[in-house]
Amino acid sequence: MGTELLAPLDLAFWHLESDAHPMHLGALAVFAPAPGPAHGADAEAVLELLGTRAAAIPRLRMRVRDVLLPVGGAAWFVDKDFDVHRHIERVRLTGAESRDGGGGFMAGATRLAGELMERPLERGLPPWQMYVIGGADGGPFAVLVKLHHALADGMRAVAIGAGIFDEIAVAGRPRAGAPARRARTVPPRSWMPGPRQVAGLALGRIEDLGRAFGVGASMVRASRLDPRGAPALTASSSGTRRLATADLDLEAVQRIRRAAGGTTNDVLLAVVAGALRRWMRERGEPLPEEDPRALVPVSRRRPGQAASGNKLSAYLLGLPVGEPDPWRRLALVRTAMDRNKAAGPFRGAGAVAVLADQLPSLAHRFGAPLAGNAARMLFDVLVTSVPLPRSALSLGGCPLRAVYPMAPLARGQSLAIALSTYGGRVRVGLVADGKALPDLDRLARCADDEVAELLALLTTR
Repeated sequence: MGTELLAPLDLAFWHLESDAHPMHLGALAVFAPAPGPAHGADAEAVLELLGTRAAAIPRLRMRVRDVLLPVGGAAWFVDKDFDVHRHIERVRLTGAESRDGGGGFMAGATRLAGELMERPLERGLPPWQMYVIGGADGGPFAVLVKLHHALADGMRAVAIGAGIFDEIAVAGRPRAGAPARRARTVPPRSWMPGPRQVAGLALGRIEDLGRAFGVGASMVRASRLDPRGAPALTASSSGTRRLATADLDLEAVQRIRRAAGGTTNDVLLAVVAGALRRWMRERGEPLPEEDPRALVPVSRRRPGQAASGNKLSAYLLGLPVGEPDPWRRLALVRTAMDRNKAAGPFRGAGAVAVLADQLPSLAHRFGAPLAGNAARMLFDVLVTSVPLPRSALSLGGCPLRAVYPMAPLARGQSLAIALSTYGGRVRVGLVADGKALPDLDRLARCADDEVAELLALLTTR
C-alpha cells in the first residue's frame, strides 16, 4: 500500500481534532473466558495475539503526513518505523473489579475505557490504539479499540476491527500449498486526461458544485443562532470522558417494529427520544421549548464499493421529547425519517459531510475550528448505528459477548450515542463529557425502561 491522499472529509476530521476534542471512534469489545479444556485466557497471550493480527492489517501501518500539493493537503504514508507495540497496551483492573466476573468487571472496564477515550491519539504515528482491559488471568476481559475518524467511518472501522477476530483472521490466511496470487497487471494511465475525460470531469464538478450550493443553503436555513435544545446536551468541554452502556432486547425491539411499521432504526431513535425525556424529568430539568436535534449519520457507500475513507452524509431529526405518549413519539420519529429518506442523503442541512467533500484542502486546514464551533448551531446530539457481523466471533478462543460502539463528541456538546446489534441484543454506547453528565448511567437505564414501556403498551393496543 503506497501513498494515498486523504479525502476531503477525512482531512476535515483530521483538522477538527484538538486536545479537548479528540476525533477518534471507539468500541469496547467484551470477551468471556474460553470454554472447555482451554478455559480462561492469559492476558499476555491475548495481547501478543492482538498485536500480531493488528500488524497484519495494512491500513493500520499507515500514518498521516502533510504534502506540498494540494496546498493544505495531507496523505497516508506507510510508517517505515512501525512498531505494533506502541499501539497495544494491557491495562489492569484492581481490587474487587478484577475478581468480579459480572457487574463489577463491566463497571470497571467501562470506567477505565472512559479514561482511555479522553486521550488523543499520537498524530506522528498511525492513528489507532488498542487496550486489553482485565484483571486476573482466566477471567473475562475487554478490548478497547480507538481509530481516528480520518482513518475510518463506522463501516470501515468494523472492516478494520474484524481482522483481529479468529474467524476473519484464519479465513484470510493463504492455505498451505496454495499457489501465490498473481499481481494483476494494470496498464499505466496517462496523467493527461483525454477530451472525453475532461468533459466528464467538468460535468461532474458542475454537479458537485450545484449539490454543495444546495446543501450550503439548507445549512444556513437550518442553523439556529439561538439554539433552545436541552441544556443538559450543551457543555463547554472539560476534556474528560465518561462512558455508559445499555443492553436492549432485540426481540422486543423487533416486536415493536412489527406492530408500528417502519424500521428498527426508527424504533431505536424513538427509544433514544423517550430515554432523554425520562432522564430530564428524573433530573428535575424542564423539558426544552424546542425538540433537541439529532444528527443521524447515513452511509453514502454504494453496494460493493471499496470501504476506504469516509463516505458519509446525515439526516437531521427532531427528537420529540416533549411528547408524553411513547407510541406517538415513535410515530413522529417514523414520519420525520420517512421525510428525510424521501429527500435523500444528498439534500438538507444534515448533508454537511457532502459539503465538506467539495471544499479545498486549505479550507479544511484553516476552517476546521470554525466548523467545529458551528456544530452546536445544527444539532444537539449525535445518534449513530454501526453495523456488525451477525456471526459469532472470538479472540484466541474466547467468545465475544458484546460490542459497545463509541462516537466522538462535537464541540459544545455533552453526549453522543452509538448503537449496534450483536448476539440478540442492541448494544448502546454512550459517550459524555465527564463533568457535564456525571449521571450518565441513569440515562442508560432509561433506555431499557423505554423499551419496556413500549412493549407493555403493545399488549394493550
